Parts: sequence; structure tokens; C-alpha cells
Amino acid sequence: MKIEMYHVDAFTNILFGGNPAAVCPMQDWPEPDVMQQIAAENNLSETAFFVDKGHHFELRWFTPEVEVDLCGHATLATGHVLFNHLNYPGNEILFQSKSGPLKVTGKKEFITLDFPASKCITIGNMKDLADALGSFPAEVCKARDYLALFSDEKSILRIQPDFEKLKKLDCLGIIVTAPGDRSDFVSRFFAPAVGVNEDPVTGSAHTMLIPFWAEKLKKNKLHAFQLSKRGGELFCELAGDRVLISGKAVTYLIGEISV
Repeated sequence: MKIEMYHVDAFTNILFGGNPAAVCPMQDWPEPDVMQQIAAENNLSETAFFVDKGHHFELRWFTPEVEVDLCGHATLATGHVLFNHLNYPGNEILFQSKSGPLKVTGKKEFITLDFPASKCITIGNMKDLADALGSFPAEVCKARDYLALFSDEKSILRIQPDFEKLKKLDCLGIIVTAPGDRSDFVSRFFAPAVGVNEDPVTGSAHTMLIPFWAEKLKKNKLHAFQLSKRGGELFCELAGDRVLISGKAVTYLIGEISV
């Protein structure tokens, strides 16, 4: 079986920046273990697979270790592939996923994700989380992931997590965030439990971050940076129970997998 594959850097306009994702258009769904093996072989934070169903696309995402229910950067990368390489004729794409319907709009460089918002519940400080991060946050809340608030951008840059300790927490990932020096907020994202110690740019984390910071800052339109080594820039908006996450993407590689 031959599978076309696109390697795309998402949430950046600079090659070797942002978050790399593999995108694989499929005629039909292979067995899940085949997709999992491809994702492990790619060894990127996410590999996206999609099938054209006529009026919509079915979309699934795999880390090197597990299938996940939502991934922002790989969805943006898939939109980029459809718009820029596969001649998708419109400016709105509908994906059906494990997180329900997801709309992607735009054309060429700038793409917007329409995702469900995820509001977290404040749980106070957690000693286990603070020990794993090596620093006590000012506030902790939780939805799918833990979100830990710190005072400033320098505090986020200084964090050096103990990933073995983070693995033991009851969550998929851990977000650390603070007000930004040149943006509304900054963040980093750690997910060692699913094989990604630090994710370069995490769209799904912003489904929590956007409502959190919209409430803190009393504004619905927000500008964000993720402070990974590769770095990424996101333009965000809270729209009721949805979040709009916009960014750019660039293609690094087009190839073919032989399975």
C-alpha cells in the first residue's frame, strides 16, 4: 500500500519553526494499528489521517504512542494541505472527529480552526504538580489537561520539568502559562504520558487557554506565543462556546509511505 504524506510546520511562517505534523490523505481507513505504527515511525508529535466522505472529511490524530481526541496543529496542517496541495475548491472545510465537527476556514497562508472551548475548574495548588514542574504556580485548574498559572514570561522559560513525575499525573498534558511580554499570554505544553515531553505548539491546549485568558483579561480577541524551542504564534478568539485559533503553516516535505 502506498500512502501520500505531507510534512508541514504549523503555527509558523518560517520553515523549521512551529510544530511539525505529518498529514496522510487516505482512500479508506486502514486498521488502527497501521496508523499507530506510521505515527511511531514518523516520530512527530502528531500524524493526521483523513478520508474524503464527499460533504465532509473524517479526521484522526495519532502521537507516536496513542490516538488522541483532538489536535490543533495537525488539523491546521491538514487544512493547509487541502487548500495548498490538493486543490480544495472552497474556503471552509468540515472535519468530523472524535471531538465532533470541526471547521477550518481560510485559504493559502492564514488558516482558522473552529474548535469547542474547554473551560477548566480551579483546584488550587497541587504539591505533586509543583514538584514535577520545580516551581509553585499561582493558580491551578483542570479540564482534559492541567493548567498552571505563573506570574511572568521569564517564569515559564525557566521551568525544567521532571517528565517522569509529570507522567504520573492524572491528565493527558500539562499547560504552563503567564502574561506575555509582547503578547496577551504565553504558554508551554508537556505531555510525556502520550510520548511528547514538550510539544512545540499546541492548538488543543488553547481550547483551555483562550477561555481562561479571556476571563482574566476581559477581552475575547487574544494574541499568544508558545515558548518552545521552535516557537509558535497564534491569533485567538473566544466565540461563545467555541474558540477560533488562527495561524500559518509551511510545507517541509512531500513523500510517499510504503506499507
